[in-house]
Amino acid sequence: MSFLFLVLRSLLRRLFRLRISGIEKLVPGQPALLMPNHVSLIDGVLLLLFLPKGATFVINTGWARRLAPFMKHFPHIAVDPMNPYSVRSMIRTVQSGVPLVLFPEGRVTLTGGLMKVYAGVGYVAMKTGAKLYPIAINGAEQSRLSYITDKIKTVWFPRIAIEIGEPFQLESRPGLPMKLQKERAADDILRALQRQLLSARLQPQVQLFDELLEQASRSGFRLQVLEDVSLALTYRKLLIAAYVFAAKLRPLLLGQQTAGVLLPNAAGSVIALFALLRLGKTPAMLNFSAGVQNLLDACETASVQTVLTSRQFVEKGKLSPVIEALSAKVRIVYLEDVRSRVSRTDQLGGLMQLLLRRRAEPGPREVILFTSGSESKPKGVVLSHSNLYANIQQARSVFDFTAKDKVFNAMPMFHSFGLTAGTLLPLLTGVRVFMYPSPLHYRVVPEVVYDRSATILFGTSTFLAGYGRAAHPYDFYSVRYVVAGAEKLKDEVIELWSAKFGIRIFEGYGTTETAPVLTINSPLSYRRGTVGRFLPGVEYELKPVEGIEGAGNLLVRGPNLMKGYLIHGQGFVPCPEWYDCGDVVSIDEEGYVSIRARLKRFAKIGGEMISLQLLEELAERSAPGGAVAAVSIADGRKGERIVLFAAGSGVTLTGLKSYLASHGFSPLLLPGQVRVVDKLPLLGSGKTDYVTLKKWAEMPEEKPSSA
Repeated sequence: MSFLFLVLRSLLRRLFRLRISGIEKLVPGQPALLMPNHVSLIDGVLLLLFLPKGATFVINTGWARRLAPFMKHFPHIAVDPMNPYSVRSMIRTVQSGVPLVLFPEGRVTLTGGLMKVYAGVGYVAMKTGAKLYPIAINGAEQSRLSYITDKIKTVWFPRIAIEIGEPFQLESRPGLPMKLQKERAADDILRALQRQLLSARLQPQVQLFDELLEQASRSGFRLQVLEDVSLALTYRKLLIAAYVFAAKLRPLLLGQQTAGVLLPNAAGSVIALFALLRLGKTPAMLNFSAGVQNLLDACETASVQTVLTSRQFVEKGKLSPVIEALSAKVRIVYLEDVRSRVSRTDQLGGLMQLLLRRRAEPGPREVILFTSGSESKPKGVVLSHSNLYANIQQARSVFDFTAKDKVFNAMPMFHSFGLTAGTLLPLLTGVRVFMYPSPLHYRVVPEVVYDRSATILFGTSTFLAGYGRAAHPYDFYSVRYVVAGAEKLKDEVIELWSAKFGIRIFEGYGTTETAPVLTINSPLSYRRGTVGRFLPGVEYELKPVEGIEGAGNLLVRGPNLMKGYLIHGQGFVPCPEWYDCGDVVSIDEEGYVSIRARLKRFAKIGGEMISLQLLEELAERSAPGGAVAAVSIADGRKGERIVLFAAGSGVTLTGLKSYLASHGFSPLLLPGQVRVVDKLPLLGSGKTDYVTLKKWAEMPEEKPSSA
């Protein structure tokens, strides 16, 4: 190894603060394909210098000519751009025992994500039986030495990490036509690269405030990253505001580990969230549409003593009765009052903390969201910072979010979809985000998306249907991705968006307990009628369900799986290794997931989880005597509709509505219909036969009888 070569290696290692791991996994003399992601021209140079001597590189003929003085010192195979892979030369090289390095995507990406993998790579792997080594390169895309300019901020020498993953071999598929075998092989390679990218990016001890600080440094503190209807903030202003508010909130939260957050989608709410994270406190995201009793139960479940809210929000949302009831149990802190006490000295102090890069104070690194359980009380879902960050990185491995994107987020932050995908993902990856206070403004939302040139939109099927009907055909001209979750995406919504806007909706699936995304369709992997494939890092099992063939009850585990539940009256209950999603799914041979049935007794009304058990309990309280049972059926307007069956009971819609209102419960609990029957059908075990009730509910009202 020449002196110049050693000097160059040492210099680049220092300039890029290069961290390279996994080289010891390469076995000399064995056929091997080394497959890095390709984010910069620096990639090839670094791999040439630091991989074991003798590795042969596949390089474009144009670049081979340009770099001829450099490349003549290294073994390589030049390929023509119109015929990307000189397959025979590659096969001979691999069979000779020389490691072959080739970029499966065939080109440099613009984002640090992944693009399509060429089938020729899979063919080489199949013909040689070589071991494949996925390699994740992170950071090189930020270098000005690359010709890529699709970034808002670049630096000469970013920190670069190269990680070589565990080798694998392609599965043999002798029964398939060769064309299909090559396509499946390319797909296997893509998924292996996605898993390796995720593995390289995970941070088990991440702190979300600290990560915001790191991302601001990477993207540039002057990047205007956060916006709402009245305010726009750069990373610099967002961080200073978070430092200042943290200092003001500290004396108000002494001795308290958890603080409630009762706020809409707005820039001020994001400041409050990161101020709590800066203090090492646990934000408990409260659902302001849940009703007084649910909020009181949630605060008690999570030991919340202080709730942060806004006077303007309370006034506009007509939440004064809610705040009055809460104030009897917890301390209410208004953000306007905190802001009014901020002085010039406080602002200078926040600036100084930013200049010194002050990190978050010690704390448990958790966020609490609430979900309805089969119990009548809400359950607190305890998600670690690592869970949330992992789900962000899982999404990044299958979608190419860029610095030129702008997320439009109207999904509330008390909803895991709105918190993780709509808020944290853009802020922690250098993507701009516009926060809008309500997803129900069907006529306004398309106009704002158009006015702000948003490129990414999240929503439920119900919300997307509303936007689609109200929007002008050109309102979504700038939108690249529309991602749907929280409820089943209806065919009519798919057709509406395709015909009217020329946009394909990517449907996903998940639960609050998984932070939330488990599966998703993406531009690289899409199959209509499914909820896509599992994200990298998610493992699954299917438990057989009696009476349902070709499907099973879904259990999952992965880095995005919650720490556990907070149960009212019990405290913290750790999550088991495998989480039972309560949904019956089928999975085809290519890994696409279809939801077949829901085992857990919930209804989803406009994307919100409604406990049928709680409704039954409340119905019985409103008119004691007799028996009641609730089921949900499909509804074209709200997604699902609840039908309440009453036997020997005086339950009425009017009476139940009055009871819910007078006791502070959400109006979403009100069923769409009450049907009176002689008696409820029972199973042999004596339990209510909900399957029969569901069939009754789907018949005209006069049809059911007490069979």
